[in-house]
Amino acid sequence: MIPEIVEIAAVTAGLGLPVALAGLGAMHLLRERSIGTMLAVLAAVPVVVTVAGVAAITMRMIIEGGSRDIVLSVVVIGGLAGLGVAAVLGRRVVAASRRLVAAVHDVPDSGEFTPPRGLPAELGTIAAALDEAYRRIRLGRERERALEGARRELVAWVSHDLRTPLAGMRAMAEALEDGVVSDPETVNRYHARIRLEADRLSGMVDDLFELSRIHAGALRLSRRRIGLGDLVADALAGVEPLARAKGVRLAGSVDPVVPVQADAGELSRALCNLVANAIRHTPAGGTVSVRATVEGGLARLSVTDRCGGIPAEDLPRVFDVAFRGEAARSPRGDGAGAGLGLAIARGIVEAHEGAIGVVNTGPGCRFEIRLPLSK
Repeated sequence: MIPEIVEIAAVTAGLGLPVALAGLGAMHLLRERSIGTMLAVLAAVPVVVTVAGVAAITMRMIIEGGSRDIVLSVVVIGGLAGLGVAAVLGRRVVAASRRLVAAVHDVPDSGEFTPPRGLPAELGTIAAALDEAYRRIRLGRERERALEGARRELVAWVSHDLRTPLAGMRAMAEALEDGVVSDPETVNRYHARIRLEADRLSGMVDDLFELSRIHAGALRLSRRRIGLGDLVADALAGVEPLARAKGVRLAGSVDPVVPVQADAGELSRALCNLVANAIRHTPAGGTVSVRATVEGGLARLSVTDRCGGIPAEDLPRVFDVAFRGEAARSPRGDGAGAGLGLAIARGIVEAHEGAIGVVNTGPGCRFEIRLPLSK
């Protein structure tokens, strides 16, 4: 019995090996063809091996007459059934892949991808990945449109902000040059005004340069361990002349130890922008408070003013480029620039892996910077 089994295994292996090699060669040649074709080859290999093995063993065992015909008929029918099932499976897989391709081709300009239903698991995974990819593309396009809109708005607003003081400076310079203005008091006033506008334009250019570095990802931070107490003191000292001219009181408080790993110069600029903005929008006699605390494992810098609050519809736009919260773009006498200060502050804070926000509170609003504590 055992020798017969060994003989059967040897005959089957001898026939199966060349058929399997032929099947692998056929699948290599058809690797870029339809999945259905490759499934047919895959099903044909075991069928051919089985039929050939059974036929060889039947002949070897000298099964005669009807018995041999029955065995061969059963094997052939089984092989044909296997090929039929493989063909049906291949057609279904091909149809599902074509539905997936058609869904991709039918994606509208909006980028809304609708995965077809009833796909095999593998094609369903591909469809889910395509859906996620199209979602990211839509988000990227939305961000691109928002940035393009902000860029156009910034160019229009800054062009106006530059044109207005330049026209005034030119008119005053021509008046002085032509001798239209000659009395010393008016001449001195014109000179002071020209210098004021020149300083304002210089500040706008500096803000534009800083904002361009932030948007280009070229802002290089020189981080070191600093205490927020010194930062708050420097910021209050820097804006004290503006507060005195506006008649606004300044108040500051700092927790004993609030260390952060930050670029002192850049973070100081962000805080100064927030405090200066608070002073400009606080009426005379009001108070602007600056606090540095530790809450929830984060360092928190808050600037509270008495501006009367920000309209709810404007809160999401406060840190947008060139947003002032007013339609007029005429220069103000408080030294305000082109509305870039808050956008610059957000860029600097985010470059420090921090977050910045604003909420209405009491008679005004509170701007808050959150930074990770220094380890």
